[in-house]
Amino acid sequence: MPNSEYTLTMARYNLWQNESLYSAADKLSDSDREKDRGAFFGSIQKTASHLFWGDMIWMNRFAGTPAPDTGIPDSTSMIDNWVKFRVERKAFDERILQWAHEVTLEWFEGDISWYSGAIGRDVTKPKKMLVIQLFNHQTHHRGQIHAMLTSAGVKTDDTDIPFMPEHFLEL
Repeated sequence: MPNSEYTLTMARYNLWQNESLYSAADKLSDSDREKDRGAFFGSIQKTASHLFWGDMIWMNRFAGTPAPDTGIPDSTSMIDNWVKFRVERKAFDERILQWAHEVTLEWFEGDISWYSGAIGRDVTKPKKMLVIQLFNHQTHHRGQIHAMLTSAGVKTDDTDIPFMPEHFLEL
């Protein structure tokens, strides 16, 4: 189950992968990033927006950071400017990493309760499970972005954790 070491490793991985994938996406035009490519959320940009939304929701539950006031249906429309998004995304990834450095072993004990708009009811789940959800959700949607970039002819970097560059392991 997750602990501080797992959380820190995954926060570093998140920062590395978002930087890598969104740098690759920078090579595309706005219209190519916004093009519907048949993925669940359609485009690279809409998928990136939903992923950012999800991270903000989970970090609000974990650390009290500000959360978007929109639900899943509007989660794909948070990006109106790619350059601005890149700055905000990197800052938020650094916030996730800061939280991972600060989270205590004791924090992982207990549950979090919230109202889920996705299923229309109150939910209570163990924090350990929800930390896995944060990072699993990221990996899932980054995989979709990776596939869309590849199909658009954009070369991406490695995605395997053992190949994470050393400087990310030191963050």
